[in-house]
Amino acid sequence: MTRDGLEHGGRLDAARRRFPGAPEPFLDLSTGINPVPWPLPPLPPTAFTRLPEPEAEAALRAVAAAAYGAADPAMVAAAPGTQLLIQLLPRLFPQPRLRVLGPTYAEHAACWRAAGTVVEEVEEAAALAGGGAALLCNPNNPDGRRLPRDALRALADRMAERGGLLVVDEAFADLEPGEAEPAAALLPHPALILLRSFGKSYGLAGLRLGFALAAPERAMAIRAALGPWAVSGPALAIGRAALPDAAWRLAAAARLAGDAARLDGLLEDAGLRVVGGTRLFRLARGEAGAWHARLGRAGILTRAFAARPDWLRFGLPGDEAGWARLEAALRPAGSG
Repeated sequence: MTRDGLEHGGRLDAARRRFPGAPEPFLDLSTGINPVPWPLPPLPPTAFTRLPEPEAEAALRAVAAAAYGAADPAMVAAAPGTQLLIQLLPRLFPQPRLRVLGPTYAEHAACWRAAGTVVEEVEEAAALAGGGAALLCNPNNPDGRRLPRDALRALADRMAERGGLLVVDEAFADLEPGEAEPAAALLPHPALILLRSFGKSYGLAGLRLGFALAAPERAMAIRAALGPWAVSGPALAIGRAALPDAAWRLAAAARLAGDAARLDGLLEDAGLRVVGGTRLFRLARGEAGAWHARLGRAGILTRAFAARPDWLRFGLPGDEAGWARLEAALRPAGSG
């Protein structure tokens, strides 16, 4: 648990307290972060010692626009992580009511409620159009549910008709099939804001880099709210180098597709039923509490859900040693 009781993955210190006898190092499969990161280049000392130049931020926005399919860098705002954008949007573009397609990443609803918005969670995409504003994760976390681009366009048009807003969190979209036609191609649109997470796809979550894509006026408002030097010098340099690396992105997507299929097989063999996910995580159904505890005692952290005690989410191991540990922990007791 974190602030306000919201649950998140990746809390290894808390896992060590819960499973004090677990072998080290912990294998953290509780997040959807690419376990094989983009290879970091050497950085000049000035990336750390000087305030970032506005030209460097503009160059980052240009490569981000190209990578994400936006026609103009003016449609891009760069931020120190998508989480900050999630917290900023409700205050920058206030809405009286918001419908959220759930269950999904809980920070969205929590941040809008904190800003005074009445938030209603709906389970079907068709119900989103009935509110003044709407939000969904596409693909969704934790079940990988997707809404086609044509449906997104129709929903954004409905929101625009009533002066509302559609926020689409695409944190897990980069490595999924269909990226040849990104949702950013719908921009500029008066109602649409897209969020992209650099750290998950590129395996560099600690760098803290994320993007909002929107019509130029909205993107400019987001940049103004973030203020100068919002993105650190190292993040600017690494983002500028990594985002144009299409060959790495294609290779990572292919590797992760194979790894996701491999994980599905292990989970099904263990008696769990895979019910969704993306190339960065898989969602399984079964005796989740027992499996979470058993794996935790083996030094493997997974993502459990208090509201759905039959769900357990698995990230992907990053090397053969990790795969071997997971396979051994998933074997039936006494099978050797």
